[in-house]
Amino acid sequence: MREFIRKYKHAIPILVYMVCYLIAFFMVEQYTKDNYHLIHVALDDRIPFLEGFVIPYMLWFPYVAGFVLYFIFMDKENYWQLFWFLVSGMTIFIIVSFVYPNGQELRPETFARDNIFTRMIGGLYGTDTATNILPSIHVYNSIGIQIAVMKSKPLKKHRVVQILSGILCVLIILSTMFIKQHSVVDVVSAFLLAIVAYLVIYVFLPRKKRK
Repeated sequence: MREFIRKYKHAIPILVYMVCYLIAFFMVEQYTKDNYHLIHVALDDRIPFLEGFVIPYMLWFPYVAGFVLYFIFMDKENYWQLFWFLVSGMTIFIIVSFVYPNGQELRPETFARDNIFTRMIGGLYGTDTATNILPSIHVYNSIGIQIAVMKSKPLKKHRVVQILSGILCVLIILSTMFIKQHSVVDVVSAFLLAIVAYLVIYVFLPRKKRK
């Protein structure tokens, strides 16, 4: 056990951070409640509600956790870049939520159909509030995972994995809007934040290190 901990001690920071993040997220949820700025653009009303997209939305959890574990055990070099990518975005999300409490009112009051997908969404709506959605962590973290997957030297030998990861990444991003969990604004802001994080973590810092 001691040897295992020594070998994979680089996993400790992300475990500690996740505990701190969940505490902060719980606090910001209590802080926001009904007092928030409404996030909405006209394009949100044109996007249809497609309950089947709850599947890729829910797959986000094993998608992110699974690849984080992969990088911890199989690709330490890319793990650290992924770590800083995820941590920077999630920290900015918490700060934005405290400074600019936000939420949306896009969820349908009733479902046109009664099936397993709408029941899953009903359960999701009951546990996941419609507040603190800017930028979308579902979108941001999915982009971060896909970047790490494409950058990983070991995974470059497994193109099928990279392609399937890319497809799931796109489906997850679309799902946030199709099941009315996020506004287009949340998705666009997540992309912009991901671009900045990518430039800093994958371009500027490595270039500075080489110099």
